[in-house]
Amino acid sequence: MGEAAIQTKGLGKRYGSFWALENCSISVPEGSVSALVGPNGAGKSTLLKLLVGLSSASTGEGEVLGKTPAQHENFLSDIGYLAQEIPLYKSLDAADHIKMGAHLNKRFDKAFIRKRLSDIDIPLDRSVSKLSGGQRAQVALALALAKKPKLLLLDEPVAALDPLARHDFLSSLAQAVADGGLTVVMSSHLLADLERVSDHVIVLAAGKTQLCDDIDTVLKEHKLVVGPKQNKLPEDGFSIIHETHTAKQSTLLVRVDDKKKLPAGWQQHEPNIEEIILAYMGQAKEGGAR
Repeated sequence: MGEAAIQTKGLGKRYGSFWALENCSISVPEGSVSALVGPNGAGKSTLLKLLVGLSSASTGEGEVLGKTPAQHENFLSDIGYLAQEIPLYKSLDAADHIKMGAHLNKRFDKAFIRKRLSDIDIPLDRSVSKLSGGQRAQVALALALAKKPKLLLLDEPVAALDPLARHDFLSSLAQAVADGGLTVVMSSHLLADLERVSDHVIVLAAGKTQLCDDIDTVLKEHKLVVGPKQNKLPEDGFSIIHETHTAKQSTLLVRVDDKKKLPAGWQQHEPNIEEIILAYMGQAKEGGAR
């Protein structure tokens, strides 16, 4: 991974008195696959629309591939964007969509998309309305990739798919990333699916950024610790993200300074990325760290 493909600082979007996104500061490395996760209403779609230039920020600033997001060719030629509703014309077939894509995008690779759809047995002459949900998602992904983008933004692309269709879609995405030169940000609430293909994570909750980092770093810095309820962790070097208690025992998800040693009386375990993400969502719901 090299420079940042996406940088935002204090980015926010307000509709009247409601903040759909507030004080969002993230950095997404070039060549990464970043999982954008959070509960419904967390601001994921709002953030993606700001990054692609479909919406303008109320506060803060953002830079995508070194440019300010805007709806003009100079910016959009390097961006692939797949909205949650999978925007295809149901009366048209895949071949019609390919012709349209080639007309609208100078770098559009017709040979690439025809081979890609042929390899996964999607007919070019069948109207989109007669394709399965998984097939429609694959056509939309292939159209986005045929632009030869440097950045691909995907908004809940697998939400409506069955497990097999989700697996096939994510496998296709992983192959596209392996071919090189592509950065991906993909939003979803299906954590297990995202974990398969992602190496970076952004957690949004309550309209704000709760976490943004490389997944390996996140796993290294977080520990699940268990000890007697009366025991207290020192505040210096241990940040409590989430805690649960029984009559005798406390279980804490903590972010740990690697120079600090766990005090006597505590047992340490390695959490998985799903446990960490859910803890940050819970922290936001409860109003912040303790």
